Amino acid sequence: MDPSAPITLRTRKFITNRLLSRRQFILDVLHPSRPNVSKEELAEKLAIMYKTDKTRVVLFGFRTQFGGGKSTGFALIYDDEASQKKFEPKHRLVRSGLQPKVEKPSRKLRHERKNRAKKFRGTKKVKASEPPKKGK
Repeated sequence: MDPSAPITLRTRKFITNRLLSRRQFILDVLHPSRPNVSKEELAEKLAIMYKTDKTRVVLFGFRTQFGGGKSTGFALIYDDEASQKKFEPKHRLVRSGLQPKVEKPSRKLRHERKNRAKKFRGTKKVKASEPPKKGK
């Protein structure tokens, strides 16, 4: 379980997608003496391999094979930041630090507000959506 143990990267189904201005491929990671490899480390190695910036590399969907030693996932390398912001889903942009995370109230709270507001009509709906007062 040596964290500095060597890893092997193999790419499959390599496609240059000009419409989305990116290169996309399946990435096989062989790591026989390690439990797993971080996406950050993989992004650094891929950036060196494909002579690009580390922030343009997007990795997702990694699954470790049963028994360990091999992981398979999907990799995208965007040509520029503009196309990355245009085509990447919001949650992956948040992960890569290109977009701030939207803070919203919990799902349960949103549903409770919606159901309280259903009991009223018109302008009273706004007051109903506020949380009820604790004291009487």
